[in-house]
Amino acid sequence: MLDESKPLFIAVAEQIEDGILDGTYPEDTPVPSTNELAAFLRINPATAGKGLHRLADVGVLVKRRGVGMFVAHGATELLRQRRRDSFARAYIVPLLREAAHLGIDPRELTEMITKEASR
Repeated sequence: MLDESKPLFIAVAEQIEDGILDGTYPEDTPVPSTNELAAFLRINPATAGKGLHRLADVGVLVKRRGVGMFVAHGATELLRQRRRDSFARAYIVPLLREAAHLGIDPRELTEMITKEASR
């Protein structure tokens, strides 16, 4: 269930992010507690807590004293923008660099992408 190619606390945070983006955890609703996550994922509660606190530190989750962690207002758009930016850095920038290296102009690259997307 968790991506074991990265630190567990990051995988926990990404799993919660995915749940926010797919609507499992709508804005202003609670996310599972540290202990619930730890039990469900069979990991150390400190690791689960570190993943949740990572999201709180960037404004995706908010702590409500005595109640738990909730999805922050605007978290969905914040996550989408962060992932778009990451996607551009990981895929678009190298694609454009390689296209330029091969002499493919933006128009031709757009045509290639459109063709592949319609398959």
